[in-house]
Amino acid sequence: MAMDLSGLYRRYSQDVYRFAYWLSGNAADAEDITSETFVRAWTGASRVRAATAKAYLLTIARNLFLQQRRRDRDRHDALGDEADPRPGPERQAAAAHRMGQLRAALLELSEADRTALLMRAQEGLRYDEIARSLDISVSAAKVKVHRARLKLARLMDEAASQPKERSLR
Repeated sequence: MAMDLSGLYRRYSQDVYRFAYWLSGNAADAEDITSETFVRAWTGASRVRAATAKAYLLTIARNLFLQQRRRDRDRHDALGDEADPRPGPERQAAAAHRMGQLRAALLELSEADRTALLMRAQEGLRYDEIARSLDISVSAAKVKVHRARLKLARLMDEAASQPKERSLR
């Protein structure tokens, strides 16, 4: 079953944006990648089948991210720039701190590991879809996701054991 661009966009744009955001760590880059992903899907030579649309779109988004990274090799935004500077309840501050730690830890993973982990954990893709997107075997995709989870957990544990910075206001 083929899907029109408008239906494709309505159904998957938030997924593509979220994937691009976690991959790049930057909201503006994620918006650009999302827009360009749907332009490429629309101008692509083949029709997108509904059964493979999400994996297809995430593959395009990943390729765009890699192209951007190659172009801007020396430019890499700091992760903490997007934190809300307004004072708020302690829970909100703790959650924002933890989210910053998660973004930083994700960016410490290799791009391929981060992509595989996000495709599985966030986007819910099956291992065979991840394998096709990354051009690796299914067993390699499973290993890559498993090792990325272990490394992310270790990085988050290390971040949690470090004392929090306190600012004087």
